[in-house]
Amino acid sequence: MSFQGVFNTRVSEKIGLWETNVFVQGTGLILTLIILLLAGNGNFKAIKDVNKFYLLGGVLGAVIIFSVMIGITKMGPTCSIAIILVAQLLAAGIIDRFGLFGAEQIRFNLSKFIGIGIMVLGIIIFKWKG
Repeated sequence: MSFQGVFNTRVSEKIGLWETNVFVQGTGLILTLIILLLAGNGNFKAIKDVNKFYLLGGVLGAVIIFSVMIGITKMGPTCSIAIILVAQLLAAGIIDRFGLFGAEQIRFNLSKFIGIGIMVLGIIIFKWKG
């Protein structure tokens, strides 16, 4: 993710944010189609049985790529990726704790909250200019 974010940010400096997003998604699509043709064994017809809400993954992908490029441009790779990782852990913790989206519900005790708090404190210390 760190390499991709920096690479995408460098490309976006030359061609633009959304142009880079189209390029990234397009090259990903081409590679995925090649892999699908060589190794795919699923069934696209079963997509009608998928919760339609879950089909927003591609939309989220475009938003994530855009957000990572903006973050790296504004804050640099280290701070941006640190914030993204903590945000991802928080989101995953909420999903686990409440058993959202079909995930098994997992107890989220005080030690996990303390761990996330320490990570947030680490980002604050990292960005501290004092």
